[in-house]
Formats: sequence, C-alpha cells, structure tokens
Amino acid sequence: MRAQQTARGDPRRWWGLVVIALAQLMVVLDATIVNIALPSAQRDLHMSDTNRQWVITAYTLAFGGLLLLGGRVADLIGRKRAFLAGLAGFAGASALGGAAHTAGLLFTARALQGGFAAVLAPAALSLLTTTFTDPRERGRAFGIYGAIAGGGAAIGLIAGGLLTEYLDWRWCLYVNVPIALAAVLGGTWLLHDHRPGRAERPRLDLPGVLLGCGGLVAIVYACSEAEPRGWDDPLVLGLLCGGVALLAAFLRWQAHAADPLLPLPVLRDRDRAGALLVMALAFMAMFGLFLFLTYYLQQVLGYSPLRTGLAFLPMSAAIVVSSTQISARLLHHLPPRVLMTPGACLAAGGLFLMGFLPVEPAYVSHVLPAEILTGLGMGLLFMPVIDTVTSRVAPRDAGVTSATVNTAQQVGGSIGTALLNTIAISTATAYIGPRLHAPATADGLSPAVRDRIVKEGVVHGFDVALLWGAGIMLAGAAVAWTVITRPAAARTPTASDPATAYATDYDPHRMRAD
Repeated sequence: MRAQQTARGDPRRWWGLVVIALAQLMVVLDATIVNIALPSAQRDLHMSDTNRQWVITAYTLAFGGLLLLGGRVADLIGRKRAFLAGLAGFAGASALGGAAHTAGLLFTARALQGGFAAVLAPAALSLLTTTFTDPRERGRAFGIYGAIAGGGAAIGLIAGGLLTEYLDWRWCLYVNVPIALAAVLGGTWLLHDHRPGRAERPRLDLPGVLLGCGGLVAIVYACSEAEPRGWDDPLVLGLLCGGVALLAAFLRWQAHAADPLLPLPVLRDRDRAGALLVMALAFMAMFGLFLFLTYYLQQVLGYSPLRTGLAFLPMSAAIVVSSTQISARLLHHLPPRVLMTPGACLAAGGLFLMGFLPVEPAYVSHVLPAEILTGLGMGLLFMPVIDTVTSRVAPRDAGVTSATVNTAQQVGGSIGTALLNTIAISTATAYIGPRLHAPATADGLSPAVRDRIVKEGVVHGFDVALLWGAGIMLAGAAVAWTVITRPAAARTPTASDPATAYATDYDPHRMRAD
C-alpha cells in the first residue's frame, strides 16, 4: 500500500476516524473525569487539602509541557507508531493509577498519563490531517474531531459522576484501559502511515527540547500554583519569569537550529499564529466555565455528581450539532474567520448570560440557555481553528504542528483556570468579609443568614469571573476577524493536490510570500 494515500484512496478511512476519535475522547475526558472522583480519592488515599491538586496538576503539567516533544516524536518514528505507543502507555499509566494505594503513586501515574497523552494527541491529529485531504471530507472529519474536543470535557464530568456514584473512583482511571486496547487493535488494522526514511526524518533537537519543554513546564506549573498561592507569590513569579526566559531562548535557538523542534515558519504564518491565539483564548474562557459551573451546581444548588454531569449534556449536544451539521458543511464555502468570529461571539454571549447566576435554583432560566449558546459557538469555532493550524504544513512537520494546537489548549486552559479562579476567590472574599464581620451585625447573624451570605459571595465571585471569561472570548473573536485572512478551503491548493500544496505553501527553510 502506498505510504501517502489520498483522502479517496483508503475505503476504511472513516473507520480509522472512529479509532482516532476514541483516542482523542480518552485524552480530553481524562482532564475532567477525575475531578468529580477527587473527593473520594482524597479520602481513600489520605491526601491533604494542599496536595490534592496534584491529581489534576500532574496530568496537565506533563501534558502541556511535553507536547512539543511528543509532536516531534511522531515525526521521527512515524505517526501510527507514535499513536499506538501513546495508547499503550496511556493504558498502562491508567491501570497503575487505578491500583494506586498511596497518594504519591497516584500522582506519578497521572504524570505518566500526561506524558503519554503528549505523544498520543499530536499523533492522532496529524493522522487525521494526512488521512483526510479532500476539503469536503476534511470538513466532516474535523467536525467530528471538533465536537469531541469541545464536548469531551463535559462527557468526562458525566462519566466521572456515573462511575464514582455507582462503582468506585478507581474506575475513572480503569475505564481508559478497555478504550485504549480497542483503539490499539483498531489502529493496527485501520490506520496507515509509514516511518519516514532516513533522509526525510528530522533529527531530535535536544537543546530545543530542554528549552521549549522546560519553559512550558515552568509556565503551566506557575499557573497551577497561582490558584493556592496567589499571583504575587515569589515562587509563582519566579516560575513565570523563568518560563518566559526559557521560551525566549527557545525561539532564538530555533531560528538557527539545523532541525528545529518547532520550525519558526509554523508560527510566522499569520493565519496559523492567529488561529493558535484564538484557540488559547477560547480555552482560557472555557476551562473557567467548567470549573465554576461544576461548583455552582454541586455546592450551591446541591446537585449530586451524576446530576451535575448530566446538567452539562445540553452544552455537549450543542457542540456536536454545531460542529458536524453547521461548521463542517460551511468550512469549504466560507473563509475560516467567518465561522470563528460569530462562533466566539456566540460563546461570549453564553458566558455573559452565565455571569448573572442567582443563588436560587435557576438551571432552566439561566444555565440552560447559556450552555446552548456557548456550545453552538464553540462548535463553530473549533473546526476552522484546527483546520487553519494544521493545513499547508510540510508532512515532515505535521506532528509538531499538530502539537501546537494541543499546547495552545493546555497552556490557555491552565492560565485561564488560575486567572479566573483567582478573580472569583478575591471577589467572593471582598463580598463576604464586610458582611460577616461588620461590628454592627457580626454577633447577631443566625447560621442560616451566614450560610446565605457565603453562598451569595461565592456565586458573586463566579459571576464576575464568568464575565471576565466573556471578555476573553470576545478578544478571541477580535483576533479571528482582524488577524486571520485565509480564504475558504475550497479555494486553496489542497483541493487539487494535497502533497503539492503542502510542499508549495510551506517550506521549513523559507517563508511563503502571502
């Protein structure tokens, strides 16, 4: 079989998409499925309140910090090999985490999960981009991928609620094993790729690995520590400054390296850089929404874990419908920014509506309309962003370019979670403090009134943070409209000859003259 097949050359390509979608779903939902199980795991393994965050942080830190390396591994050993290795490693790390009998072993397993996810995710996306090159089929494939990327976090909350409530928190990790094994078997048979020849294969840029991965790890770690410590903490500031310095040195090195870890033309392309920034801003806002809405439903309205997960279903459904039925059908007819901009505006409108949550139960009147708006907007946004980033890239750099998409998601989500959570906490504290401790009322407040004030303060903090999230999403809309100028996909060279289009539109050693 030919190494490079056209989109119409492989009759099993849509079954291959099912395998890729399974793997992507596993990676995305694992970022949230453990959230609902965390209280049970904390009790079983006797974690302190200070250390419990590492169940989440160990995963995001390894995932976000190692993505560029994972993308280059796919270019070095072949996308299919990297995909299967990532699946097998992820399954093993999940089994280790499910069997963990100490907190330290669970943290280690979560870090291993993140490391293998950093290999798996870019390999999956680069397999998708090289399998579907016909614009119409590519649109449908990216619609499905975008729906999974957008809805996977909500699906993780539902799955976490089901497994924790009816089985055990450990099954939130064990569940990855059968999924990964099914994807390995399917991928071995259905996916086609070749290991690059020695002449095609880029060499591993070790200084680039140390500088780039080190900088990303420092920044993601700083953002995770900003939540408990505060942004002005010396450790957080030192990590942020060190991370920025390492990334600056990384970019300087990439300009002169013979085989750079991240070829700078990938970032110099105006459309690609703009799409990556839009992705980062969207995830900054969206991760805050998942965090605050989860706490609002459970702690303020008293929902069970399962009911909380089910409450996210309308958003997931809206993302799936918008991605597959609207965005996928319009991508090859309209320029990407014509989909991205209204998508970001719709999502911003949903976040704005969510910024007026009351203390009283208001799911139907406030939460549901906001979820539907946000889901429709994110479904419109995801697919053209991913398509813009991954198209017009030399095949030898497909893996590392795909990794930049996931890097934008992880770094944006980490920064957004820390920033918006800090805003929510500081706003809530400013609201609650004067009302609880005012000299005239401090001694006369009943427990019920105190509880009411605390709830009002917490919800007020969520509201203000979500309004900030709406502003961040609007910034993404502005970037999409002003920076991205690429025409509709049907008018790009990819439609006629994908291999020629890749080689013509992008060369890692020269700039394309737009």
